[in-house]
Amino acid sequence: MEQAPQTPAPPDAVVAVTDEERDAVTFVGYDLDVHLAPARAGIAVHAGLGVRNDGKAPLTRLALQISSTLVWESFGVRTPAGVTPLTFVQHRINTDADHTGVAREAVVTLPKALAPGAKLELVTLYSGEIGPSAERLARIGAPAEQAAMADWDRIAVDGTETGTALRGYGNVLWYPVSSAPVFLGDGAKLFDAVGWAKQRQQAAAARLRLTVEYTGAAPDAAYFCGQREPLRVMSENKDAPVAEGTGIATAEFAQRPLGFRVPSLFVTERPATQTDGALLQAVTDQDGVLTQYVTGAAKAQQLLMDWLGTSPLAPLTVLDHDGQPFEDGAFLVTPLRAAEPAALAPLLVHTLAHGWFRSSHVWLDEGVPQLMSLLWVEANDGRAAAVSRLDSAANALALAEPEIKPASGGQAPPAGTVGSDGAEPDAAGAAEAGQSLIAAHSEVYYRTKAAAVLWMLRSIAGEPALKKTLQTYRRDGAADADPEQFEKVLEQVSGKDLRWYFDDWVYRDRGLPDLSIRHVSSRNVPDAPAKAGGWLIAVDVHNDGDAVAEVPVTVRSGTLTATERLRIPAHSDAATRILFQGTPDEVMVNDGSVPELQSSEHVEKVDLKVE
Repeated sequence: MEQAPQTPAPPDAVVAVTDEERDAVTFVGYDLDVHLAPARAGIAVHAGLGVRNDGKAPLTRLALQISSTLVWESFGVRTPAGVTPLTFVQHRINTDADHTGVAREAVVTLPKALAPGAKLELVTLYSGEIGPSAERLARIGAPAEQAAMADWDRIAVDGTETGTALRGYGNVLWYPVSSAPVFLGDGAKLFDAVGWAKQRQQAAAARLRLTVEYTGAAPDAAYFCGQREPLRVMSENKDAPVAEGTGIATAEFAQRPLGFRVPSLFVTERPATQTDGALLQAVTDQDGVLTQYVTGAAKAQQLLMDWLGTSPLAPLTVLDHDGQPFEDGAFLVTPLRAAEPAALAPLLVHTLAHGWFRSSHVWLDEGVPQLMSLLWVEANDGRAAAVSRLDSAANALALAEPEIKPASGGQAPPAGTVGSDGAEPDAAGAAEAGQSLIAAHSEVYYRTKAAAVLWMLRSIAGEPALKKTLQTYRRDGAADADPEQFEKVLEQVSGKDLRWYFDDWVYRDRGLPDLSIRHVSSRNVPDAPAKAGGWLIAVDVHNDGDAVAEVPVTVRSGTLTATERLRIPAHSDAATRILFQGTPDEVMVNDGSVPELQSSEHVEKVDLKVE
């Protein structure tokens, strides 16, 4: 890779940079040549960066950040004639995007303005050390032990069991980013910023060439973005004792789309333990504990086979590492702890599901594993427990969902009006204000809402149809290229038109329904065939929300129940009539399985009227 011209690192200088300038930059390519020197926790990186101006105004400069313990050394721009040096200054800015609570920002002057939508290729060199730091957590009052368990990123010293562990933006800036300052004490802004970066940059091409200096035993493997590559070892003195041996180890990760993730890098000293079957492999020295995890995974296997297919696409890889767990698809970094397999199974279902099902659309890639977790609860603790968990999680969704308001007078907004995800207003004039699932970047949408959507589809399309669709979809790579193909496959399998549902819940963010029972009436029908002594219960329901809802309407008396499903369009009324054998006591509309803006359970007593 071409290197940026060598120039002395400019001294720190305070430069005013706007958040608009920082947020305008989208990375479309990372070509990283990384050299690790664990003896001093050192790192040196030559980076080729593809950047695009996604702002509304031309950019005359770029603002890029790395961890505060690193130093920018040079910048250049790649042209057909070669690499042209660029001038820059660097300063420190406070931000919790890095574990130190501070980033070193380079303000790079461009030879000509970068127009909106235009791209260029930068070449840069930076270096320094990445050791443990919990500064950002300490300054908000976190206990030292708790802070260390959360911020465990570091380049490990040779011979330590922890290995090098670098999670990326939001934890440690070991590669360049461009982001407005964000802070842990400011609600969910840090997590939303990380999600927004992942959503914007998921098509970026990422490539890594890694060199690791070592003393003593050679490292075994590297994991980049969850993908494993063995390290090729070149010893400087093959005859030296292992404890005194030195050398370098290298690995190369071919270019591939980054996907919905931030780049992460792990280097392990110990080989992975291959377990029986294809469910799980782990880097650990706790063989007895690993056996318990393997047994726990096997307990979850039947559910995943039933819903997603007979075998996983890839095994779950686990790195035994103290501290807060980290997950990237079927790659899990977590402390392995002795426990009964029955207790471990529900903890493994979500990550195991990533090995069975993959999608480039994050609402499916994360939503399907979330659904599997709910199904595990249902299978082991009952449907009421699963619905309760779904309803509890939906409380956060109700807080996040915006209130959708039509334009004044009910007229459509002016032409060209769009919402936060770029969608145009609907015919009634309600502009998009939240996050559609196909463009979601916040966990409360692509995990919580996605799981709720799939849970509802289980009832709307039918459980057999949803199972077959998930199994068909995961085998068809071409289907994943079209964000609407999941709907089309489900419609084909179920034989039902589902556009009405996907429009409100997947392709657009209509917020949540807001239901209420308008009226419940009863009529005695003693002569009804096969229903002697029965009652006809009429239930009228109003939806004051902006999203359509299809909910269960249940008449019950003790353990006796009768249920019909009712679809209520936005800002509309709908009614159903249920013939009930016995003496009805009450009516329940929704049972917590459909998220609502307010309560997702509505109960009213039945006033019996004998004719």
